[in-house]
Amino acid sequence: MKGNTKKKFGMLLLASMLLVSAGCSSSGGDSKSADSGSSSSNAAQDAKADDTSPITFSFFGADASPNWNKMQDEVGKEITKKTGVTINAEYAVSGAGTDKISLMAASGDYPDLIFAKGDVDKLVEAGAMIDLTDLIDKYAPNLKKVYGKYMNRLPYSNEDKSIYVLPTNGAVDQQYFDAGGGFEIQNAVLKELGYPEVKTVKDFENVLQQYKDKHPTIDGKPTIPLTLDADDWRIMITVTNPAFLTTGAPDDGEYFINPETNEAQLHYKRPEEKEYFRWLNHMYNVGLLDKDTFVQKSDQYKSKIASGRVLGLIDQEWGYSDAENALKTAGKADRTYAHFPVTLSDEYKDHSFQDTGFVAGWGVGITTACKDPVRLIKFLDYLASDEGQVLLNWGIEGKHYNMVDGKRVIPDDVQDKKVNDNTNFTKTSGIGLYTTFSAHYGDGVKDPSGNYYTTNFPDQIVASYTQPEKDTLKAYGATTWKDLFPSEKDFPVKPWGAAYNMATPQDGNYNVIYQKTQDIIRKRIPEAILAKPEQFDSIYDNMLKELDAAGAKDIEEQYTELIKERVELWGGSGQ
Repeated sequence: MKGNTKKKFGMLLLASMLLVSAGCSSSGGDSKSADSGSSSSNAAQDAKADDTSPITFSFFGADASPNWNKMQDEVGKEITKKTGVTINAEYAVSGAGTDKISLMAASGDYPDLIFAKGDVDKLVEAGAMIDLTDLIDKYAPNLKKVYGKYMNRLPYSNEDKSIYVLPTNGAVDQQYFDAGGGFEIQNAVLKELGYPEVKTVKDFENVLQQYKDKHPTIDGKPTIPLTLDADDWRIMITVTNPAFLTTGAPDDGEYFINPETNEAQLHYKRPEEKEYFRWLNHMYNVGLLDKDTFVQKSDQYKSKIASGRVLGLIDQEWGYSDAENALKTAGKADRTYAHFPVTLSDEYKDHSFQDTGFVAGWGVGITTACKDPVRLIKFLDYLASDEGQVLLNWGIEGKHYNMVDGKRVIPDDVQDKKVNDNTNFTKTSGIGLYTTFSAHYGDGVKDPSGNYYTTNFPDQIVASYTQPEKDTLKAYGATTWKDLFPSEKDFPVKPWGAAYNMATPQDGNYNVIYQKTQDIIRKRIPEAILAKPEQFDSIYDNMLKELDAAGAKDIEEQYTELIKERVELWGGSGQ
């Protein structure tokens, strides 16, 4: 799997790159070369890398970024002013990122910088990624400072200690002050029903049923008690992942990891999860689950939410935030959503906040297409600096925040735009659009001035809530949504971190079998949910047989080994 000819070529190419200073993709400066044996050439290379002359780097992101404004937002312009760097970015639409990256790996046509999510292994095997170890050591003191004690989580594997990716999908030393997932119910619904108890799926169901009975239409259109987004990969977020969260397991992607043995199995095999899907089958058959759930596209899902007639969701806020922002802009803040840690029954605890430690894995890497990796790593290092992180998270002093008695304070008019017109605010300000590009601290971490690096700390989070949200929280005796959820202190730290962002083998049969299991799951789970109640058991049990016939036990064994290897690589600790 490791060390093929293409990869060796990539390593040799990196060595030559570190000895040659040249412009990268559409550079505004002249291309220059240096003699590797000359100390003066090293000084020239540093000078070239430190300058702020215009240069453009190409980038591909495997996640969508609907608010990307080609760095013509206020933060983007400031970044270019400080560094001379412009990012020419292309982002995936919906689930197209995997296909795009597969095409890149096959064609050898790469951007300078890439955020490949779980598909970085395809690029490593193609020899597309350069080892960043020496670049970080020589040119990136801020990256080393931010990652700190977690530098041991950056190597690719036990066999290949190269650093191909700077983890950016997870924030360092992240503290969670708010909840953005769980089961959601409109604040208007809760208020009218007197803020009822919402702890189990039965409680959730009763709330939706009662309100629908009282209000069969909203604004002249049929009320939708519950809708889910099953469009492509989104089926995992709103349909299948809740099966383990409602039954006392943490999020490890498609697997359940036994905390005692580190053994992995497809989480659908857990008997308690079958009962969760049985509940969804019940919701469909009693008319509470939207009949279009498994045929609608994500845009249609969001459009329904933005209309204000969807009473309940089972989603992560990032999956519907655009629609919720549209509700705020339309003056329908009461139709925004509260978050609850709903479980199948009282015997289970929601594990949403079980600590993974630093979530290494997904992030950005520099490819062999980049002609000036030194300039690029220094750019990424600037973004990881204290100055860079304040700019990315807070914006520009005097425009997006002010210093008052040594504290960063967001003016009321800016805060109003963030809360009530967030989409336009993000597009014009650029705040929050650039953390994908480099290492960054998480919420709750303070900079040397004593201020938080991010704006997500309790006082600011409360200030960002709409009045209906504040009213709901007060009714439930909470300050933030997280107050309603079990705390991370209730669970041990997971020694394997977040399993879902772990690279999987590209050689052998793993991916072929895994895809077969996914095809089965994405066909049979909807079929089971939409079936008549008396057909549910037969469909579900046959699905489990199909999974094993497709080789599920084989990939479970392989995944178990990967988990054990990661625990060993990270020193057997989740810290």
